[in-house]
Amino acid sequence: MSETSPKLRAELEGIPTYKPGKPAATGGPVAYKLSSNENPYPPLPGVLERVTALAASFNRYPDLACSGLVEELSQRFGVPASHIATGTGSVGVAQQLVQSTAGPGDEVIYAWRSFEAYPIITQISGATAVQVPLTAGDVHDLDAMADAITERTRLIFVCNPNNPTGTVVRRAELERFLDRVPGDVLVVLDEAYREFIRDAEVPDGVTLYRERPNVCVLRTFSKAYGLAGLRVGFAIAHEPVAAALRKTAVPFGVSQIAQEAAIASLQAEDELLGRVGSLVCERNRVVEGLHAQGWTVPETQANFVWLRLGEQTVAFAAACERAGVVIRPFPGEGVRVTIGENEANDIFLKVAEGFRKEL
Repeated sequence: MSETSPKLRAELEGIPTYKPGKPAATGGPVAYKLSSNENPYPPLPGVLERVTALAASFNRYPDLACSGLVEELSQRFGVPASHIATGTGSVGVAQQLVQSTAGPGDEVIYAWRSFEAYPIITQISGATAVQVPLTAGDVHDLDAMADAITERTRLIFVCNPNNPTGTVVRRAELERFLDRVPGDVLVVLDEAYREFIRDAEVPDGVTLYRERPNVCVLRTFSKAYGLAGLRVGFAIAHEPVAAALRKTAVPFGVSQIAQEAAIASLQAEDELLGRVGSLVCERNRVVEGLHAQGWTVPETQANFVWLRLGEQTVAFAAACERAGVVIRPFPGEGVRVTIGENEANDIFLKVAEGFRKEL
């Protein structure tokens, strides 16, 4: 038997492993999971019924083109069906975008810290990641990102609101940035948390896409719509980009159950808006509680809050777990805490209060 092993791509060396939010323990003290930005509510009305009805037919392949969902999205956003591409969550579509635009010798720009999948999907493609530090206020430094553009730049991610800090870039600064980006560089507005935004100065990426052929908008059904376990997201982009996404998509990647659940969720928008409104109110309560305790919290427009804790990050996460909630630590930097059930948020606030007193 040969002692050699198959040759693998060198680009895969050193790729960081994506770290999902730690699950809540079973049979232990942890009762709540605030580590994955999941929606704490059950599926929207009508969704579970439609999914259950389809369960008997998953011996069949799903609709490859996601025709029903694409048509529903086309009507919902007032865009041509040919401008829509679907994938396995917005992160799946993000990987398709990198595959479609960048390879060895090319560069992908994004803020840091931002969504932790960006460096992974960039390195998988063989492209070079260009990480631009956030400002002191944990916001995208769009001027620095524009300065980082070179002749090798192929794609730029702007996560708005930013994960994990929850901060946003507003209309004037974003439009000024887009004016500086060459037309042959694709700008991806990653709006996974769009539904939670209450700042009127944060533009809807779809509006910007209509005017700019090099802008692509990413959305997901995982967060506000509560379909995280079904893996369905989509992009809205002009035809050349959308067509490339369809070419790079995993065939039959979005199950029929996921497609139908997404359609049913879109059709239950009134209920969705009510649930999102409740989460936003709870988000405001948590932020106000942290401020009252003396914490400095970046203004968040997502369904989570960010505490910059530096070397105290791991200790804080451990204290939360002992109290009964799991949060998402980024060692040496800070913690991201999802807005969950009221009881879970109360536990988190109590831990934060005690921890603050010990600092």
